[in-house]
Amino acid sequence: MTAPIRFPRFFVTSPAPCPYLPGKSERKVFTELRGTSADELNEALGRIGFRRSQTVAYRPSCLDCQACISVRVVANEFKPSSTQKRALKANEDLVATECRPWATGEQFELLQKYLAVRHPGGGMTQMEENDFADMVEHTPVSSYVIEYREPGIGAEPGRLVGACLTDYQGDGLSMIYSFYDPEHEDRAGLGNYIILDHIRRAAERGLPYVYLGYWVEGADRMQYKVRYRPLEKLGRGGWERMADDEQRRLIATATAPRARRRDEALPAKDGTQAEYKLAD
Repeated sequence: MTAPIRFPRFFVTSPAPCPYLPGKSERKVFTELRGTSADELNEALGRIGFRRSQTVAYRPSCLDCQACISVRVVANEFKPSSTQKRALKANEDLVATECRPWATGEQFELLQKYLAVRHPGGGMTQMEENDFADMVEHTPVSSYVIEYREPGIGAEPGRLVGACLTDYQGDGLSMIYSFYDPEHEDRAGLGNYIILDHIRRAAERGLPYVYLGYWVEGADRMQYKVRYRPLEKLGRGGWERMADDEQRRLIATATAPRARRRDEALPAKDGTQAEYKLAD
């Protein structure tokens, strides 16, 4: 007899330089998502810290480091801070549309602008339009792209200023990849607003969580994730609420002024599926 759900095979990537912590190396365990049970497998793996990249689910499996910690926002208990309220107010006129996972040239152009400013020198800056299409369209699970546009004129759609590739799961929304116009003079906190909008959408649908991926203490570009309260993190004993005093300390550190050299590269977000190769 054939089992209704085939147990997945897991593989390990070859070690590579860590994109978040200098001097560290990273390694990932991954499996393929495919077949009629891909949604169920993706959700089950998401609850134990896996993330999706196209048709692959992965999580860090580094030999000498456990700095990458999965975090999620408790949507129905979320209370925006004063800064987050300002971001909501500044962008409340944006028109958000859930689109099927189909890449467009307009999205790719916005992504290129985002990467050039926020992640210069990162691996994703080398992406071509077909690579972007693969990232968006090669999904075996319930996914969509939420586009954020300024108000249009008549039937003409407005300017695209943000987008997010999102997975719809039984217990929440998983933000796979978001990008936006980082140099828009009249739009403060666009990246913040996209997360806030996902929290609102999850709460309205009765979904308990918004998954933000991995948080790495000590990696500056990952610290924005601690600003959303209440926040849960995944540890050896399962998901647990981050203590208020710990989160206040992390928020204070994340919001403290910091000088950055102009030639200092920013760590990239998770890359494309090409990195998931079997170790020798």
